Amino acid sequence: MKIILTFLLVTILLAWLKAGGTTARAGYATAPYKVVRTDGKFELRDYPVLTVAETPMRGADNAFMRLFHFIGGKNATQQKIAMTTPVFISHAGGTNAAMAFVMPEKLGTNGVPQPTESGVVVKRVPAGRFAVLHFSGWRSEKNSAEALAQLTAWLAREKISTTGEPVFAYFDPPWTLPFWRRNEIMLRVAQP
Repeated sequence: MKIILTFLLVTILLAWLKAGGTTARAGYATAPYKVVRTDGKFELRDYPVLTVAETPMRGADNAFMRLFHFIGGKNATQQKIAMTTPVFISHAGGTNAAMAFVMPEKLGTNGVPQPTESGVVVKRVPAGRFAVLHFSGWRSEKNSAEALAQLTAWLAREKISTTGEPVFAYFDPPWTLPFWRRNEIMLRVAQP
């Protein structure tokens, strides 16, 4: 068993090195932002208005595939839209959980085609400042809760007020190993 596990790990490492030693996220455009302040794993960032395609996450349905079909051409103009990072999940674990793909900047707000599948909506996320924590590992309730606790503790120490619910940002495909994953939790900073 130990030999098989070692073989699998070596195979994965060699495949990763052959691919250039990076995760797949390197090939995707990322939502733009400006770092205002850095403190270890924590950042304050300013984001412009973002256009996203969003869908609810209900039970065992596949929100990701609904959004993937939308960018794959299942929309009013049958237009293919480039995948971007991150994938946003709001109200993680809650009853109003939603997943969103950021639309490429070059499309602007008016260039995004209308969805044809029910449950997918195109909307604008208002510009603002966000407190952000980087963390790695799989997407799980435990990791999400720990990240939220760390971010809220840092915000309390820094006396920074926030508004709204946390948003989780995931940058990597599911096959990325946990220690290579880039995950973030974001909270909108209340403007004075």
